[in-house]
Amino acid sequence: MKPAAWIDGQPADVLPLTDRGLHYGDGLFETMAVRDGRIQRLGLHLDRLQEGCSRLRLAAPDRAPLERELQQVAQGQARAVLKLMFTRGSGGRGYRPTEDAAALRILLRYPWPDYPAAWSEQGIELRLCTTRLACNPALAGLKHLNRLEQVLARAEWSEGAPEGLMLDTGGRAVEGTMTNLFASPAEDRLVTPDLSQAGVAGVTRRHILARAEQAGIKTEVRHMGLDELLDQREIFVCNSIAGVWPVTRIGARSYPIGSLTRLAAAWAAET
Repeated sequence: MKPAAWIDGQPADVLPLTDRGLHYGDGLFETMAVRDGRIQRLGLHLDRLQEGCSRLRLAAPDRAPLERELQQVAQGQARAVLKLMFTRGSGGRGYRPTEDAAALRILLRYPWPDYPAAWSEQGIELRLCTTRLACNPALAGLKHLNRLEQVLARAEWSEGAPEGLMLDTGGRAVEGTMTNLFASPAEDRLVTPDLSQAGVAGVTRRHILARAEQAGIKTEVRHMGLDELLDQREIFVCNSIAGVWPVTRIGARSYPIGSLTRLAAAWAAET
């Protein structure tokens, strides 16, 4: 189904051919869940967008008008997905940004995906991808528009596991192709990979970390090798649309759906 689309707040279905987001991936995006006309964790999404603009030296959009625009597009939607892209705008040939470029704001509204309920309730297999994530502290954590590593990783298979595990070039576990990764070595501890070198710092990941700390659960953000990950007692992945998917298998290893995974799923579902 064709998504509804707006550019700079106006209905549109064409994009300027000179846009730097198209040419270079020069921009950022946010993917937001809409439930009963409300955008889940909108504040965290806008916080991350502003942080990304600062790091990429983009002029951030005015927050209040953008929030009104997003809420208007979400109004009346029982369940939907909003994708907001913010690019540096149009420019001439060459990598150097022009000083007078006007940023471009693209908003798409998609139907809610038909993920099987079993993925949330009974868990998923997590496939190990051969495509590796490059280490680059300047871009690590950002949800920038260049997603070629994820595209190549997700092209590695067409059937079976709904998600793949991505390592960085040093062999450390980082994230899924579209999700963040959590593991639990004990009933009162959650570990999630350090994303200072590679990966995307997800909004649901941030929310789960905050809720775990409020609940008195010890949280660790650190690098984790593949062997250590495989030895964890429970594992799950998360994002803003899927919520939490328990991981019940990676290769020959199987995992139970533990209490912390169920708790994190409840936190992810909070409005």
